[in-house]
Order: sequence, then structure tokens, then C-alpha cells
Amino acid sequence: MDQAATLRRQMAGEAPGNVVRVVAVTSGKGGVGKTNVTANLAVALAHMGRRVMVLDADLGLGNLDVLLGLAPQYSLADVLEGRRKLSEALVSGPGGITILPAGSGFQELTALNQDQMQELQTEMEECEEKTDILLIDTGAGIGRNVTFFATTAQEIIVVVSPEPTSITDAYALMKVLSTQHRERRFRLLVTMTRSPSDGVEVYRKLSLVTGRFLDVSIDFIGSIPFDPRLPEAVCRQRALVELYPQSAAGQAFLRLAQDVGRWPLPDRPKGGLQFFYRSLLGKEERCR
Repeated sequence: MDQAATLRRQMAGEAPGNVVRVVAVTSGKGGVGKTNVTANLAVALAHMGRRVMVLDADLGLGNLDVLLGLAPQYSLADVLEGRRKLSEALVSGPGGITILPAGSGFQELTALNQDQMQELQTEMEECEEKTDILLIDTGAGIGRNVTFFATTAQEIIVVVSPEPTSITDAYALMKVLSTQHRERRFRLLVTMTRSPSDGVEVYRKLSLVTGRFLDVSIDFIGSIPFDPRLPEAVCRQRALVELYPQSAAGQAFLRLAQDVGRWPLPDRPKGGLQFFYRSLLGKEERCR
């Protein structure tokens, strides 16, 4: 079954053979723990038996591999510049997760052109890795790369801290994604909270302003409390859920993974470019 036949089946509304849940983890502001959320969510999902792939899409400043103590030989930069195939850049991470590292220090990749986006699309489609969940760790802000990767996902987790600047930037990100890219639903995760009410208060503030000025819905999916074990895990280049699973933040990540695992699967691609959507049947993996 070729890709053209698969597309015809999708357009006809037939059920796909293998639907991958694609989740973008993004933020309006840096420094809110977005990459930590991605890493720990990925490992927690893997411990639940899910087959997880993580795409580090923070092009130019990717550090997911560093956070997990990995030293990949190749990166997404090599794939986009045609030096390596995607299968050569994939590395194994803790818990059996698969990671596509972004590479660091490649300024020319901070704004992908159309040819590079198409190349990534082709590579991801041709790589028949059997995956249950694909997590995309985007950059922060409202740049082209951030919005590009966020809009390829079926679910968008917006990570925000209780700081006023983080809340303002999270609103700006949702505004751009809704007004320019027609995104209508976001999942809100609040980090660095000092009490359970902190997360609820951030959600309340954002809901009030988005309800007044934007045509979007926000689902509050919980909080990650401030935890001194988290920076310790970062220094040791380990996922918190592996190093200190009983810590306050570790337990919060595990609850988050359980919730994500219960989200309903999409029955068809959403509108626009959805190049991570999988529906090919009976093909051998070419990524391992």
C-alpha cells in the first residue's frame, strides 16, 4: 500500500491502521521547564509500556540530549542538510525512548525554509518506526519554527509558570496559534508552583483573557510543583522520574503521563500539514 492509496483512504474516512498520538510541548517564554516536562513525560510514558519517540525541535538551541546525558553522533541538523538519513540520527534514551536530537549552534536552522520542512516531512513519513506517542519539544516564543511544529501536532501542551511575564507570553503564543493558524484547543500545564492553588490561579487568569479576546478553549491538565530534586536531576543528567520517582515533581509527572495516555486518539488528521500522522499498513520498520 503506497502513500497515495493511504491518502485516498484517509480522505474517504476509512480508519487508519496505526495512529500515532502527536503532542507538541511548547511555551511562550523560555526558562519554564518545557524540556524537563518533555523528557520526564516521555520516560514516564515509556515506563507505562508506551512506545515513545521525542523530536527535539528547538533548532539551534536543542539540549534534550544533554539533559538526559546522551552524546549523539548526528542530529536533526544533519538530516535537514542532507548529510544523514533520519534513521542514522535516532538515538536510544532512558526507558527505551527514541530521540531525534536537534543539534546546537546551528543558527541557519532557526528558521526553516519550505524545502527543509518538506525534507523533514518526507523523512518522517518514510521512517516507519512503530510509535505510540510522538512528543515534539518545540522552542519557546512565537517564531516560525515554534508555530510550524506546534501546528503539526494533534495536541498542544502550553507550559507556563506563575510569573506574570510567562503568563503574558503564553497568551501571546496562543493568540498567534489561534488567529494565524486556526488552533482552537490548548492543554495548559503550570510549572514551578508553590501550592496547588497556584496552577488553578494561572489557569483562571488565562481563561479570563482568552475567553474575552480569543475563540479558543483551554484544558487545565495540572501543575508541576517546585521541587529541589529537579535541578539535582538536571545536574546529574537523569530524568527525575527515574532518579527520584517519589519526589513531589516526580509524582506529578507520573500523573501527567497517566492523563496523556488516556486522551482519545484522533480518528483522522486535523486540517493543515499533519506529516506525523501514521496510517500505512504492513510495512517493515526502516528506522532500527
